Amino acid sequence: MVCAKCRHVLTRRSEEPAGAPLGLPGRVPAGIVQLEWCAAYNGPARACLHALKYDGERRLVEPLARIMAERWVRAGIGGDVLVPVPVHAARRRQRGFDQAELLAHGVGRHLNLPVVLAVTRASRTTAQHSLGRSARAANVGHAFVADHALAHKVRDRWAVLVDDLTTTGATLSGCAAALYDSGALAVSALTLARER
Repeated sequence: MVCAKCRHVLTRRSEEPAGAPLGLPGRVPAGIVQLEWCAAYNGPARACLHALKYDGERRLVEPLARIMAERWVRAGIGGDVLVPVPVHAARRRQRGFDQAELLAHGVGRHLNLPVVLAVTRASRTTAQHSLGRSARAANVGHAFVADHALAHKVRDRWAVLVDDLTTTGATLSGCAAALYDSGALAVSALTLARER
């Protein structure tokens, strides 16, 4: 569970208007019509995501998904279907789960939106956290492809990508391109945290 003090930090943006607060970079990644996040990637957000991803602390999924859903209810401008940003199959086997998929299903329950695994990771990339900002876009360049068997579930629909963290936005842009290849009308994104 998330303690009250940490929840307060994680929900600080829940009542803020849509978009980036004044004073922060407001650039939206290519292909994304709206990017929303709940907290800066430090303190409790960083601790929660590390516990989930690296310690397998899945009890965090539900409270984090609830916080993400609360932010989307307040700030989201649209969306018909949630699409988790996929990890590579090897990383999924190593961890035993995909944190973005777990979060997407949790958010979907709160928003009453379907979750579609419409994007796959075609190639294994270096972990983004180990790279500098300029190397991240090149790292994920063509890493994501549409799952053509599920393309009909996003065609002519507004997809909302769900991930745990956004840094440069390169991963979100790569996934958005795959969704547009499947015929998505628009792509937004929702993450728990954003690196400044």
